[in-house]
Amino acid sequence: MQNLEALAIFVRIAEMGSFTHAAESIGIQKGRASTVVRQLEAQLGVRLLHRSTRTVQLSEDGRSFYTRACALLADAEDLGSMFTGRDAPLSGRLRIDLPTELARTTVMPALPAFLERYPGIEMEISSTDRRVDLVQEGIDCVLRVGPIVDDTLVARPFGDLPMANAASPAYLERRGIPRTLHDLLAHGHRMVHYTPTLGSRPFGWEYPDGDGFATLALPGAVSVNNVQAYHGAGLAGLGLIQAGLTSLKPYLASGELIEVLPGLRPAPLPVSVVVAHRQNLSRRVRIFIEWLEQILQPDLERSPKAEPVSSCGLDASIHEAKLGRDHGV
Repeated sequence: MQNLEALAIFVRIAEMGSFTHAAESIGIQKGRASTVVRQLEAQLGVRLLHRSTRTVQLSEDGRSFYTRACALLADAEDLGSMFTGRDAPLSGRLRIDLPTELARTTVMPALPAFLERYPGIEMEISSTDRRVDLVQEGIDCVLRVGPIVDDTLVARPFGDLPMANAASPAYLERRGIPRTLHDLLAHGHRMVHYTPTLGSRPFGWEYPDGDGFATLALPGAVSVNNVQAYHGAGLAGLGLIQAGLTSLKPYLASGELIEVLPGLRPAPLPVSVVVAHRQNLSRRVRIFIEWLEQILQPDLERSPKAEPVSSCGLDASIHEAKLGRDHGV
């Protein structure tokens, strides 16, 4: 490429899905943005973007080009800062996606300190309990709870989130406190079902079984796809829930929820940061990932695969994501 400006313009258009919005965010005319993309497509001999009156989407070739363009831009940023110290000022936009509950309880309370240290950073934060498309949505990194189900991504494990079983006092007064797995069925217990996609088969009640974990098909009248709704259903007495211990601690301390079957907790959920490609992460993304791991560590158990992050070794420590069952709680 003759210059990096064209790549930066293309990347912003791809991320925002709009020539108009991308041009406004960069401070150029829309016509200039359109010209740059046409010139790139002519130079490469491929269609990078599919355009319609309402949307702009990456083509298959465009997705590959986007990934390489991001890597090249990150490389250029690193080259420009290679002689600056670790505490040199950071600047630029950082777009991330966080699980709703970890965003509320852990990341947001700590974020002011991060932004005070790096005032040149502009944060765009998506907080969802769904799987996002990092490339299509222009996300720099995603914090995921649960196994990674997309084998095209790469992930860096942070540790495991302990889980617990809980129910409201009102529910337990109606159904009784279960002491064994047999009690769950014998006493007619019900659970609140969590599923990333409504209408899909519920995961069931998870419990330790030998060296692994198994599930019990426990009935329930309510299914939700959002962590806050899941907690709310448990607090309302709609059934038993299995959720992250960190998020349950305030409710357990206040007595709004009571832990049940403490010796039969479900499997801890892996917590990872996910990026679209292994190499050439920008310095601001690497430093943010490092900070993110530090603030999460008090709530996590170390997993065998989770190694300390270092700014110079992050790319090497990121490993290929493995297929697994998605879990959003």
